[in-house]
Amino acid sequence: MSERHDAEGVAQEGEEAGAASPSRPSSGGLVHGGGVATHEDDQRGHPEPPRPASPAPEGEGDRRLRRQAGVALVLLGAAIAAVAALTTPWRVLAEGAPPVAPDAARDFTAAQIARSAAFDAATSLPAYLSLALTVVFAGLLVATPLGARLLGRLRGPWWLRVILGVVALTAVVEAVRWPLGVWFETVLRDYGLSTQDWASWSADRLKSIGVNAALLAVMLLVLVALTRKVRRWWIPAAAGAFAFTLAASFVYPVVFEPLFNDFTPMRGGALRANLLAMAERDGVPVEDVLIADASRRTTALNAYVSGFGATRRIVVYDTLLKAPQTEVELVVAHELGHAKKNDVLYGTLVGGLGAGFGAILLFLVFGLLRRRTGVASAGDPRAVALLMGLLSLATVASGPAQNLISRHVEARADAHALDLTRDPATFVAMQKRLALTNISDLSPDPVEYVLYASHPSAPERIAMARSWAKLNGVPEP
Repeated sequence: MSERHDAEGVAQEGEEAGAASPSRPSSGGLVHGGGVATHEDDQRGHPEPPRPASPAPEGEGDRRLRRQAGVALVLLGAAIAAVAALTTPWRVLAEGAPPVAPDAARDFTAAQIARSAAFDAATSLPAYLSLALTVVFAGLLVATPLGARLLGRLRGPWWLRVILGVVALTAVVEAVRWPLGVWFETVLRDYGLSTQDWASWSADRLKSIGVNAALLAVMLLVLVALTRKVRRWWIPAAAGAFAFTLAASFVYPVVFEPLFNDFTPMRGGALRANLLAMAERDGVPVEDVLIADASRRTTALNAYVSGFGATRRIVVYDTLLKAPQTEVELVVAHELGHAKKNDVLYGTLVGGLGAGFGAILLFLVFGLLRRRTGVASAGDPRAVALLMGLLSLATVASGPAQNLISRHVEARADAHALDLTRDPATFVAMQKRLALTNISDLSPDPVEYVLYASHPSAPERIAMARSWAKLNGVPEP
């Protein structure tokens, strides 16, 4: 429901290549040697790999493949644009809704606004440095032979070198990014948002890095294997990227969420009964109401609906239980709005199509960049550096579009909560509590808003509630 104070801005932990949103060790596997082992080398005990051959010039067959991939890219891009345009709620209130301008000064004191601005200033520098580091590191992997030379020192069969390449590059970038994470965590502690000790914080960060590196290694293993077996590898790669995104979305609540939080069923009582009754009234099947032990790492407030179908459950941060019951119910009503409109499912489908688009784009761009990076083909294990760099840049580049869609989806969930509870006064009180407790940015800079904001600002959300009240003849809070 609320904006997350992620450790390093737009590039959340582990999302970028090399385990590189406004809400991320030693290399071990590197040994002396150079070049890339051939298929014959793999079968003869992996001798010292030969010096890499220069990329072969592009022939007519290659150009034909690129034209086919280009057509597929245009068609899939048009499909993604159409789906995003048709499923994004560009208007969340009826056309006649009276406009209400956001006004932070109306709902927050000068001291509260100043504290928000100070916190934003304190977190902006590490966030921008993290973003710059991501782009620079990815740019080096994409535009120079540095990454290929580093991975050229790895030995073993191709699949092992792919895994070690992911581990090595992840270790390098995370070693550089670690001080930025420490900086950001220190700011969170200074403002009372973090309750973790350094051992717990480090364990969480290492788990996040490990999970993302493992997923990236699996993805690149499959991709490199396809490029070594299939000439038109962009076709199965696009299909695989779509399937991988879909599977990850379904598996995440069951496999990955428990790695970072413990969940216990909410005890029977008025709140649990009201939440389940509200879900039933809303026509959203819910299996259970769980409490996440978020207080062991943060004071921030949040709740969400997790899972699909029969496995769907309401999850409430234990920190949120300190708020009045009516406000907790309104937060959950917002989350039920996401479930009611299948926002996670539609987001996953669009994300899967985007991943397929990225796989095709990867095929086209790779052919243009392999000479610059000195990689013979996408089947060369040293290509992992280029692939990770491209994935990282794609993640950064797609962030603003994802945030734009997310802000509209979140606004629709707000409107749904108002329709379900018909209580704009509690909605406004809840938004104030969230903004002050989570130290949300009350007057976001336009650049930061585009880069980091996945939710409307608190003044925008409050203004929408007042517009809803006028539209529905309810007293304006």
